[in-house]
Amino acid sequence: MPNNQTKRLAHGAMMIALFTIFIAIAFYVPIISLVATLFAPLPIAWYSAKYDRSSSILVALIGCITSFFIGGLLIIPFALIYSAIGVVIGDALRLKRSKVYLLMSTGVTTLITFAIEYVISLKLFEVDIIKEFMTIMRESYQKSIELSQSLNAQSPLDEQTVNRMFDTLEMMIPATVTIAVFSITFIIISLNLPMLKRFGINIPKFRAFENMRLPKAVLWYYLIVLSINLFISPEIGSTLYVICLNFSLVLWMLLVLQGLSLIYFILSAYGSPKFLKVLAAFMAIPLYSFFVLIGILDLGFDIRSIVKGKIQK
Repeated sequence: MPNNQTKRLAHGAMMIALFTIFIAIAFYVPIISLVATLFAPLPIAWYSAKYDRSSSILVALIGCITSFFIGGLLIIPFALIYSAIGVVIGDALRLKRSKVYLLMSTGVTTLITFAIEYVISLKLFEVDIIKEFMTIMRESYQKSIELSQSLNAQSPLDEQTVNRMFDTLEMMIPATVTIAVFSITFIIISLNLPMLKRFGINIPKFRAFENMRLPKAVLWYYLIVLSINLFISPEIGSTLYVICLNFSLVLWMLLVLQGLSLIYFILSAYGSPKFLKVLAAFMAIPLYSFFVLIGILDLGFDIRSIVKGKIQK
């Protein structure tokens, strides 16, 4: 028992040191900061996968405290998010959860942590990160317009259109943040799980992307939002309009992924060259409406069984 306790303490101290180093590199070293950012949760995840939840949370909190002594208050929000990601990833692996659970729990935890930090910065420090970011975007775009006018003697967009565009962007912030958080979470999980596997941690497997099937409830949500937009037509800027706009953006993204998954399934079924899958992924951006339609058809009808039946014939 004493040996196990000593081993746990030594492992915890080592993970705290590694986590602090990763955070410091990500915060101070420009060239390799991206790599350090992506692997910052790894030490906490490794510890959390081997030991109980309370010990893991304690190690994560101490890691945040040691990071504070290196970077001060500015580094704390950064450290809190990545320590939370590490704890959730490791805890899910220790409990032998699926990768879908791992992705969802990590994404939701990151969103909650970010929301808490945003409220704290707003209430205590009176700093609105989102408003400042939008202000910087507006100023940058205004400068680009001025440069365009000086070169071409004409503005690409009038001021009213520009204001409407940025107002729409502000209303889409909840959905944009959600999509960004889950995308970054997916990248972090995809990069860190192979490393944890090398350290002797059992890792669950994702189903192949071509076999991905979203719940049919996604289709019903999309139809409800579409019906509201068509028959009620909420006033621009109203609460219902903002809700529908954000739900639409998230649902479009999910349906595009579902449509791309079906394309991958068909290409694999017919033994098509791999470069066609890469081409399909690139085409999903400009042809997103087409992929949304394919995603709707895939959820509404059993297209995959039809494809399998034709191949078997």
